Amino acid sequence: MNYALLAAKAADSGTKMEIGDAAVTAVFGYVVVFFGLILLMAVLYVSGAIFKSKEAKANAAKSAAVPVKEAAPAAEAPAAPGSAGHVKLHGVPDKEAAMIMAIVADKMQTPLNELRFISIKEVK
Repeated sequence: MNYALLAAKAADSGTKMEIGDAAVTAVFGYVVVFFGLILLMAVLYVSGAIFKSKEAKANAAKSAAVPVKEAAPAAEAPAAPGSAGHVKLHGVPDKEAAMIMAIVADKMQTPLNELRFISIKEVK
């Protein structure tokens, strides 16, 4: 079978378009594509707004259901100047915790008041 002959026959059987008709067809195609993209973008914005409003309502319901905790007791003294707050000690004496913090600061070559220790726990 001669494929070149089939291709030539198929090309001749189509309708011939003028340059103006081809331009109008191309512009119409671009308009349809961009309209579809804009429509898709609008659908995504609307669905995103719906989900955000549902999430905001759920968060508002959660915060309304959780009872308000009382403020921290006034007996708690404010942190010393230059300190980074309180450290929770789990089974470690104060003296050992101070030594651990000093060793870590020395190994990191960082001043102790620039480090923040959250908790210290002995691993057995």
